[in-house]
Amino acid sequence: MGWFAYQTLKRITINNPKHHFVFLFDRPFDESFIFSDNITPVILSPQARHPVLYYIWFQHSVKSLLNKMQPDVFLSPDGFLSLGARCKQLPVIHDLNFIHHPKDLKWLTGKYYNYYFPKYAREASRIATVSQFSKQEIVSSYQISADKIDVVYNGINSFFKPLSEEEKLATKQKFSSGKDYFVNVGSLHPRKNILNLIRSFAAFKKESQSELKLLLAGPHFWGLTEIYSVINENHLKDEVVFTGRLSNEDLASVLGSALALTFIPYYEGFGIPLVEAMQAQVPLITSNVTSLPEVTGNAGLLVNPFNIDEIKNAMLRMYQDPLLRQDLIQKGNIQKEKFSWDKSADLLWECVLKTASLS
Repeated sequence: MGWFAYQTLKRITINNPKHHFVFLFDRPFDESFIFSDNITPVILSPQARHPVLYYIWFQHSVKSLLNKMQPDVFLSPDGFLSLGARCKQLPVIHDLNFIHHPKDLKWLTGKYYNYYFPKYAREASRIATVSQFSKQEIVSSYQISADKIDVVYNGINSFFKPLSEEEKLATKQKFSSGKDYFVNVGSLHPRKNILNLIRSFAAFKKESQSELKLLLAGPHFWGLTEIYSVINENHLKDEVVFTGRLSNEDLASVLGSALALTFIPYYEGFGIPLVEAMQAQVPLITSNVTSLPEVTGNAGLLVNPFNIDEIKNAMLRMYQDPLLRQDLIQKGNIQKEKFSWDKSADLLWECVLKTASLS
């Protein structure tokens, strides 16, 4: 269960004890996901982790249950629907990355998304999405009325917080040999633009002659061979640190101890690391494309994710100017107030009620 689903559904179910909720799982679930007494969990087979199994699960297992139960609303936090089911359906469509960058997905997965998501969008009673950018993408790509779409921003997890100097020092000793560092948070997925981040960091190191390191905090996805090749070409073997998947506690420490977040993907529907950095009072460098300027506001340095020189110069500014860093932190303290899971849950529940009230 992703953070959006976990944090919003937890609040919605607890805050609405007179309503009954049925949670659908495709495998044995953690009991911690059953947030309150008004939830009935149901396990449906098969375990859906492949496009063929997506189809069977949503178009047969889930559809059969929906037609039998006829709920007021079927809410899908991942955007998949059961086409033709006899109930109102509300998908959360986070982004349309698969339209613009199909090669970033496995071939069959990309084909599945591009075939079915237009159908989901048109059949949906209403749609929720996580940014104004994604809303406009859905409107323009699928010819959906803007009035049918509600924006529900992501929130910020409470374990991100400002750290003391002692905590920062301990984190640096553990992860970066005691050196200051830039950090990128997220899986090493192609759209996270890791290759250009490393190339920009190499240019920064050459010009600044600093001892700063680059931490890549997140699980490996694919394309590691190319990443290691770029690291070796630029003689950065000891300067780029792969942390792998981190516990929530370690992730909060690694982000909160960074000189800056360097998060420069070329496509994002929201970009949760941005608001996590604001919460941790860490300044940020991010891309000037897709949803990222909307989420960042004036609380970060915006760069062209394809321009190595521009990214390098932003790194130099961030490294050399403590007053700039402090100014961005203060602006982040203001910008982050737009984002909370309480607000997200309230807005999503409003969307559910609007969906249920449709004739």
